[in-house]
Formats: sequence, C-alpha cells, structure tokens
Amino acid sequence: MKPFGYLRVDSVDEAVRAAAGQPGAQFLGGGTNLVDLMKLGVETPRVLIDVSRLPLDRIEELPDGGLRIGATVRNADLAASRPVRERYPVLSQALSAGASGQLRNTATTGGNLLQRTRCPYFQDTSKPCNKREPGTGCPARDGAHRDLAVLGHSAHCVATQPSDMAVALAALDATVRLHGPEGERTVPATDFHRLPGDSPERDTVIRLGELITAVELPPRRPGAHSRYRKARDRASFAFALASVGAVLAVRDGVVEHAALAFGGLAHRPWRARAAEEVLRGAPATERTFARAADAELAAAEPLRDNGFKVPLARALAVGVLADLAARD
Repeated sequence: MKPFGYLRVDSVDEAVRAAAGQPGAQFLGGGTNLVDLMKLGVETPRVLIDVSRLPLDRIEELPDGGLRIGATVRNADLAASRPVRERYPVLSQALSAGASGQLRNTATTGGNLLQRTRCPYFQDTSKPCNKREPGTGCPARDGAHRDLAVLGHSAHCVATQPSDMAVALAALDATVRLHGPEGERTVPATDFHRLPGDSPERDTVIRLGELITAVELPPRRPGAHSRYRKARDRASFAFALASVGAVLAVRDGVVEHAALAFGGLAHRPWRARAAEEVLRGAPATERTFARAADAELAAAEPLRDNGFKVPLARALAVGVLADLAARD
C-alpha cells in the first residue's frame, strides 16, 4: 500500500491554499472514481484534501431563472430535485442512467465531471498508456478499442469520457465555476473537457489547485423539451457505447432551437455543432433529423472494431429528436 496524507478543510479558500501548498495533493469528494483508481495504482496522491463537508451541497435558484448546483450535491439528490426534473429532464435522465443507486448516493457533481476514462489500458498499470504515463504509447489503437472513441481522437489516445451527466450539461449550455489560487473563473461546460491531441494526460482545462465549486444552468428556454438516451451492453451499471442529450424547441413545425451532444464517442462530451446548423430553421421531420446526424457523424474515424458506434449514435439522435418534436 502506498501511504498518503489526509486533510479535512472547512472552507473553499482553505482547500485551495492546501492544494497549492502541497505537491501531489488531490481533492476528495465522494471518492467513487478516485479511490478505485488509487486501489489500482493509477492515482497515487500524496495528500487527499477532503472537500465533502464544504457548504457546496445546495441547489439554488438564480435571479434569471437558472439553477446553481453545488459541487458536492450528490448525483441521486440532483436527479431527484424537482426543479431539475421539471425544467431540465435531460439532466435528471442522464444522472439516473449512470452507475448504480448506491454510487449515485455517494458521487458528487464535481467528481462526476472529473471522473476518468474506463479504457482498460489506462486502468492497467502493467500496460503502456499515454494518458497515464505520457510518451509510452496507446496500445488501444490496435488492441481492445470496441468501447472507445470514433470522434476527435488522436494518434496518442482513443479514450472516451465516461460521464453521462457531462453530456447533458453540454447540451444545456451549462457553465462550470472554479476557484483557484488566482481567484474565481467560469468555463462553459462544452469547453471544460479537452480532446486528447498530443497531451491526453490532461482531461480538462482545470488548472493546478483549482476546485470546482458549482455548475450553473441557464434558464429553461420557453417551449423547449429535452431528453437523454443511452445505449449500453446491459440495462444498468454500464457505461455508454453511445448516448445523446438533446434540447429541442419547435414552432409551427419548424425547429426554432436545437442543442445536441453525444456521449461515448469522444474524449469529451461531443457538442454536435454541425448537426445543430442543419436543424436550425428546418422542418422538424425525421428526414431532417437524419440529415443533421449524418452531417455531424461524417467526421467520425472509427477504428477496426468500433465502427458500429456511428450508426448506433445516428439512430439514437434521430429517435430522441423525433420524440421531442412529437411533443409539439
């Protein structure tokens, strides 16, 4: 067993100071991913800074009609929250599709965003992995990659980002609030996770010592409906082979607003900008939805064993958009 220190803090400022002053420190929330990776030897923090008891466990109404979700709000509580279920069903559905009931009772909003890939090479310290140890190679490209990326990957990494919640946040145009040694800043949820490029070890744009304090949702768009749908190998406790989070507003049979994000296809939640361009102002028909999905997925570069993800994602997107359009 590798020894590590443990520190419980009483404020956000104290947490940030502690992280800045102790190389190798990591924040501990629910621990549902971090502790697993410590057991595997993938993560080896020198100090765990326990932020689970900070006053960041509230869901608050914002003056503009949006919501602020504290970083330590548990996934189960967020999914069950009445404002979330009524105004942002895509988020409630995505959370309910993740992990198991026991894990959702423990996992936090901030931790969910920071969970790391389940690529088998990343989790196996006996194998090379650029994400775990830069410069050692990516055996997944020619190895076991059935569950891995078809969009936005690079020669250095084909891992996927596993969060269901992050896909919904991308579709909702949420923002992530961060507090670090240089103060506070906000980052759009669509920009929080990175594509691998030549530095796949960096999952997000978070800076050294920064702590996620909240996620903010914009006001619900009038007339818009949202939905999350996930395809996986078994009915529960499985990560997405492909998933779709969508927000759609239709007026007089024409798409007035569309936001679409894919999960399970890339190193980050994949906001489907090309599809949205096709959808905006077009007839709300299955033909339009199929054309939009094709426009986005034309960029896919599947590997030997994961080409099935492209038609799977297409079918999910067309089905979800059709269901949302039928509500109008």
